[in-house]
Amino acid sequence: MIETIKKLLVKYRELIVYVIVGGITTVINWGVSFLLNAFVFDSSVPLQNTIINVIAWFVAVVASFPMNRKWVFQSKNPNWVGEFFGFTASRLTTLAIEELVMLLCVNVFGIPFRISKVFIASVLVIILNYVFSKILVFKKGQSQ
Repeated sequence: MIETIKKLLVKYRELIVYVIVGGITTVINWGVSFLLNAFVFDSSVPLQNTIINVIAWFVAVVASFPMNRKWVFQSKNPNWVGEFFGFTASRLTTLAIEELVMLLCVNVFGIPFRISKVFIASVLVIILNYVFSKILVFKKGQSQ
């Protein structure tokens, strides 16, 4: 039984670590959002709400990159700057997709915000972030 568990952990290591790093990234995003809202901005003002979200997203992406690079995808590519820009571009793409999905779900289809955010948009973004990182950003065997 223990050997079976060990084999599964080895087989799915990348996905398991990705989920853990994603959880850490989410906590960072929420923490920055809550701190900015409590001490710097007023989220009830639309423009300030957007500023809070953009700053929190940026901090989360900057924090997430080294964790994904080292722990999830174990990249050895010396061109980490190129990876960072690819990582950021892929995250900007999924941010735009998330915004579109939320607009459609909430404003067009009338799906409640929380359901749209947690069960539709977030799930889609998590999957796309993993796929984009694996295929486009942290390509195995790349040593440019």
